[in-house]
Amino acid sequence: MASLKDLKNRIDSVRSTQKITKAMQMVAAAKLRRAQEAAEAARPYAERMGKVLAALGAVYEGQENAPVLLGGTGKDQVHLLVVATGERGLAGGFNSSIARLAREHAAKLLSEGKTVKMLTVGRKGHDILRRQYADNIVDTFNFREIKRVGFVQAQQVTDKVLEMFNAGEFDVATLYFAKFGSVISQVPTAQQLIPAKLPAKADGAVEASAIPYEYEPSEEAIVEDLLPRNIAVQVLRALLENSASFYGAQMSAMDNATRNAGEMIGQLQLSYNRQRQAQITKELIEIISGAEAL
Repeated sequence: MASLKDLKNRIDSVRSTQKITKAMQMVAAAKLRRAQEAAEAARPYAERMGKVLAALGAVYEGQENAPVLLGGTGKDQVHLLVVATGERGLAGGFNSSIARLAREHAAKLLSEGKTVKMLTVGRKGHDILRRQYADNIVDTFNFREIKRVGFVQAQQVTDKVLEMFNAGEFDVATLYFAKFGSVISQVPTAQQLIPAKLPAKADGAVEASAIPYEYEPSEEAIVEDLLPRNIAVQVLRALLENSASFYGAQMSAMDNATRNAGEMIGQLQLSYNRQRQAQITKELIEIISGAEAL
């Protein structure tokens, strides 16, 4: 049985940890608001970009001269998995859930005889995936020193993806990230980047050819320019969604840790009080026994 001194030291240690987790929860809550606003602001632009490309892409429907970023290489043998996770931990299952989705997809592709390459964005994802797929990771991006990720970082990732695609190093690229829902809901998501996965037409939607738009320059030139930009926009959206999801997950995890520390302090305090009471009772018995002996 632990001594009173040991119990008191443990109580002090857990209380110090509780103060740290509480501080981290408050910091995450402060950062979450800005990250959530940025993620929600990026959604309409990214969705509208997809709709514009869907309308312009109708020009190439059923044609063989479609841009390669839109129509693909015609093959489905080599897959690039762009896995975006956080730079730090202490966020519950946030990083592991994204990596798990990528691992499951990679395992399925490998079982079908496909070739899998991975591009990791974030230190934690790289650390998790390299345990099983170290030989498949072709490059990694670390934005640990960046306080707020933005278009510059998204463009760096996009440039690397396009460089590999233009060099013929893969046929299909898929982006993995966590879509922010709420503090307790971050949904691991897979989004195909190349060939571009354009939104499907809704029932009753007006055909693109019936929309009275005149393009300058031509639709082909606009599509050629928008396709690489769309990849950067989708990567930016993923990074912003990840940022909000990370702070939400961290806030929730630190709240749970703070409450668990409180419960542990209560249990330790109870053990301390019982042991102290038992020690006092023992001393009183010894005093009374000694007095009676005299």
